[in-house]
Amino acid sequence: MKYTASFFYLGALVLAMACLPLLAQSPFVADAGTKFPVVSPGVVSRSMDSGDSADTVLTIKKRVDEVNVLFIATDRHGKFVRNLNQGDFSILDDHKPPQSIVKFIRHTDLPLELGLLVDTSGSVRSRFDFEQEAAIGFLQHTLRPNFDKAFVMGFNGRSQVVQDFTDNATLLATGVHRLRSGGGTAIFDAIYRACRDRLIKGKADHPVRRAIVVVSDGEDNQSDVSKQQAIEMAQRAEVIIYAISTDDSGLILRGDKTLQQLADATGGRAFFPYKMKDIKNSFAAIEDELRSQYVVSYRPADFNADGRFRAIEITALKKDLQVRSRRGYYAPRQ
Repeated sequence: MKYTASFFYLGALVLAMACLPLLAQSPFVADAGTKFPVVSPGVVSRSMDSGDSADTVLTIKKRVDEVNVLFIATDRHGKFVRNLNQGDFSILDDHKPPQSIVKFIRHTDLPLELGLLVDTSGSVRSRFDFEQEAAIGFLQHTLRPNFDKAFVMGFNGRSQVVQDFTDNATLLATGVHRLRSGGGTAIFDAIYRACRDRLIKGKADHPVRRAIVVVSDGEDNQSDVSKQQAIEMAQRAEVIIYAISTDDSGLILRGDKTLQQLADATGGRAFFPYKMKDIKNSFAAIEDELRSQYVVSYRPADFNADGRFRAIEITALKKDLQVRSRRGYYAPRQ
């Protein structure tokens, strides 16, 4: 009997050893209490090799080499063109045509994730009340209940979220009214934090419009991060920046150029309203643009998960059409 028991024990041990390679290659769903190493989205991590300890856990995640780009097309008069097809555009990723186009869609009803960033520094005091009311009107007209959501952030020398993500226009209006002017300006910090803390976390499997509307004179004097760092964070979060200048001098100042650069780098647009009534027109133009975009999904050629920046170039093949999109993205790092 002792020999029989030993035989069965040895057989069970051999069978278990034979199954280990199969288990290591099979995808699995862990119990809720299982702990895993942190893995960036879209990155394959294999944390088991001959040198690892017995406590190391194998984590398998599928990396999807697929890029989603939202863009708009306008004619030479600046009017949106909404009836174009995939064949009307040339697309380059890292200066090469994509390996394949997965889908091309004309979208007018994508869910919207929006951040309203309002400069409350002392330099914007002259038009602050009017800008608050214009911003509230924009949120009331733009957001659709149970579909879109927005948050409100005020910034001067520091930034503060006065109303977190919600689809409730009344709560957002209350948040805007709580803003008080005064202090310096840290616009780059505000954009960086809004993208990192509010917009980069909610990446979905379906296309979503992520946008920031910045109401500011663009004159940064207190940020800890640079303009380039703010742009990079917006690009990583796939956020479009729209900027409305509060400068009423009628001149193109340094802050106006900054706002233009922020918008251009992310596929957005900068507005420079001289008269107060033009501020409402700027908000209305942003609302119209957010409902007039195309979405293209493609697989890049020669893709490497090396973390570097890959340029995107989308051009219209038809004469007199202009395309505006983000300038590129950062590949995931394996």
